[in-house]
Amino acid sequence: MHDDGPAIVLGSTHARWRWSRGYVENVAAAIARAAVDERASGWIYNVGAEPVASEAEWIRALARITGWAGKVLVLPDDDLPLALQQPFDFAQHLELDTARIRRELGYDETVDEAEGLRGTIDWELTTLHEVPDLRLDYAAQDEALQLGVE
Repeated sequence: MHDDGPAIVLGSTHARWRWSRGYVENVAAAIARAAVDERASGWIYNVGAEPVASEAEWIRALARITGWAGKVLVLPDDDLPLALQQPFDFAQHLELDTARIRRELGYDETVDEAEGLRGTIDWELTTLHEVPDLRLDYAAQDEALQLGVE
């Protein structure tokens, strides 16, 4: 998105993959709540935003916030160029059940998703120069775009 490419290409299993995320201020608020509430003593709570978005949904949410006009291109896993394949098993979701902390301690996010995404994007852009260049293999992206359907 930062490079204003025309698309982000994902394999179909990766596009459907769900994993719980949480904005840092919301996670900190949940930890603080559990730390001071006696009802939390001896319990373990999962924390994450609700609902849990798929990877493709997450990328589209980031696109809305940034104003990126590209598309998320989902290809069958077997059609994904080798350079774009990930070394992870996306068949297993990492979705947490956060009902207990919400029900027992009354936890709810203090920062809404859009505001949290804007804050995260701003932080990422200001610290981008501090990490190695992890840009995609754009030749592989172009190859995938020739294959794809949205």
